[in-house]
Amino acid sequence: METQELKKIALDEKHIELGAKMVPFAGFSMPVQYSGVIEEHNCVREGVGIFDVSHMGEFYVRGEKALDLIQYVTSNDVSKLFPGKAQYSCFPNGKGGIVDDLIVYMISDVEYLLVVNGANVDKDWDWVVKQNEKFGAELENKSEDISLFAIQGPKAAEAIQSLTSVDLKELGFYTFEISDFAGHQDIIVSATGYTGSGGFEIYVPGNIAVDVFDKIMEAGKSQGIMPIGLAARDTLRLEMGYCLYGNDITDETSPLEAGLGWITKLKKDSDFVDKDWLTNQKEQGITRKLVAFEMLERGIPRKDYVICDSEGNDIGFVTSGTQSPCLDKGIGLGYVAKANSSVDSEIFIQVRKKQLKAQVVKLPFYKG
Repeated sequence: METQELKKIALDEKHIELGAKMVPFAGFSMPVQYSGVIEEHNCVREGVGIFDVSHMGEFYVRGEKALDLIQYVTSNDVSKLFPGKAQYSCFPNGKGGIVDDLIVYMISDVEYLLVVNGANVDKDWDWVVKQNEKFGAELENKSEDISLFAIQGPKAAEAIQSLTSVDLKELGFYTFEISDFAGHQDIIVSATGYTGSGGFEIYVPGNIAVDVFDKIMEAGKSQGIMPIGLAARDTLRLEMGYCLYGNDITDETSPLEAGLGWITKLKKDSDFVDKDWLTNQKEQGITRKLVAFEMLERGIPRKDYVICDSEGNDIGFVTSGTQSPCLDKGIGLGYVAKANSSVDSEIFIQVRKKQLKAQVVKLPFYKG
């Protein structure tokens, strides 16, 4: 059986030059770490780091039917957006699950940008195209032409302010501007973030990606900027309790079970995929829930580990887990039966042959 060749991002050679360990991720060869996960993690929490997340997908939706299509395919209420505002959302899959989670950027009344997960680009594109049959919006998949850098950490604004006329400290959370950056025009500069330590995302055409990256590294030198890999991205997002598609949310999990009721606007005026199904689920009540937990005994929870109650009954499973660099203890997310989901509930994680005690806690793990 033929193995599919990994796609390469624009900075592939640059990452290798910088000493990155490259691994297959979402069909791409991606940098997983450079100097080490703990050092990179702490660099973002205390200073500033740059992630190359160019594997992410970008779809433009344009025309008079753009809003109608996005309202129908996403769970959140897009009518609340205005130009320069972004929104976290998900694509319900028509069967009570989730096709993917995404960010919707409103550029104008007739132009939006959907940013989706790299592993799901083809699946998401096919889904949006199929749903668009009844709307006729103009769609363009720019995923292979756009590079994406996330500059994250409390020193992010100081590190890159010299590269843009956007007042970065005034750029509100989940807002963006299309402006100059690193000597180039018409660049999306946004403040969404996936680390919980603040920062910015810069969307650039792939043909200028190396130039922009080099200028960011040079500008951020005085703030100690470092390149950061996907391993630290995962520990950082997990300390905040942010969902990762393929782990905490999937085609088999509903947004209500995943604690994403806040992006599932059942009362928005327009119909959307699974609106009736999710309304019914909310009325009936969910039977399981995604919870956050901290280990009370030494041990690191990992994906798919069994979660038990005090009697040893199987009540769920771990979806994400790690040793938290900031808290120095095992933390995780997992689905458990509703009866075991309240904060302070005692649960047990099956680690090898031992059942280790843990406690359901309120997010985020990392309070800053």
